[in-house]
Amino acid sequence: MKLLAGVDIGGTKCAVSLGKLNGSGGIDIVVKVKMATPPSPEAAIEQLIQALEDVASQHPEGQLAAVGISCGGPLDSRRGLILSPPNLPGWDAVDIVTPFTGRFGVPAALQNDANACALAEWNWGAGQGCRNMIFLTFGTGMGAGLILNGALYAGTNDMAGEVGHMRLEPAGPVGYGKAGSFEGFCSGGGIAQLAQHMARRALDAGDRPSFCQTYEELPLLSAENVGRAAELGDPLAQDIYRLSARKLGQTLAVLVDVLNPEKIVIGSIYGRQKAIMEPYMRAELERESLPLSLSVCEVVQAGLGEAIGDYASLSVALNDLIEKGEDV
Repeated sequence: MKLLAGVDIGGTKCAVSLGKLNGSGGIDIVVKVKMATPPSPEAAIEQLIQALEDVASQHPEGQLAAVGISCGGPLDSRRGLILSPPNLPGWDAVDIVTPFTGRFGVPAALQNDANACALAEWNWGAGQGCRNMIFLTFGTGMGAGLILNGALYAGTNDMAGEVGHMRLEPAGPVGYGKAGSFEGFCSGGGIAQLAQHMARRALDAGDRPSFCQTYEELPLLSAENVGRAAELGDPLAQDIYRLSARKLGQTLAVLVDVLNPEKIVIGSIYGRQKAIMEPYMRAELERESLPLSLSVCEVVQAGLGEAIGDYASLSVALNDLIEKGEDV
């Protein structure tokens, strides 16, 4: 039985998982363990290797074939280096791949989290069968993973897909360090900023939105609680998500025109608020994109749903084996 290992490294939490490839082309997660991210890269690597040893020992009937590592960028996937991600202070040019290949004697590969999620959706989710697919994270931040001509496209130095940095307006909510950016309008943090701005204006006018009755509540606003209010019919909450949806459609039109994909898969917040967002996203997309390009492109929510993170690092391991020509 061939096993793939997945290592997910986040700013506050890490996870190690084992997946078993099944005969239908899918993968079954047989075990997953989580831990708080240790305070230093040295401690983290030691604990992650120990965790993988522990879970692998629980399945002696299987043969470990590869290790996939998913982490926020920037990074150097070719050299296996994590390059000072904002959420991992102190991780400066950390070689994350060599310790795993040295300990387990199998290939190991590194990808940023958006690319890893794109690979997961391509292999096992909504992007199966596509040759040209875009995955948009639409979570805490906004990034993209690109599958072009049947392969992951990471760019010259792993910076392809940084769509969140695109400026849509001269001013607006801040995302990716830029006011009015795509990430500013279409991310958890950006929607929270929109909510604070629009709720403050409502309070100033004497209105009291259901999700923010007082000025003291403004700093506590989040995409999640505004989303719940929108689902319950709060008009201001719905306006916030409609604005985000229009900016989403505006940017999707650019991606459709430039990359001509057959599918765009969107994760996290879009899936939760699709009923509210889809009509406004679709109207903007149809208004702004080339009709012939749009005619071959489908926009869908992530097929793996909230479990996509469980599969992302495993998909990096699988992709590395395929690129090396290994039998999977």
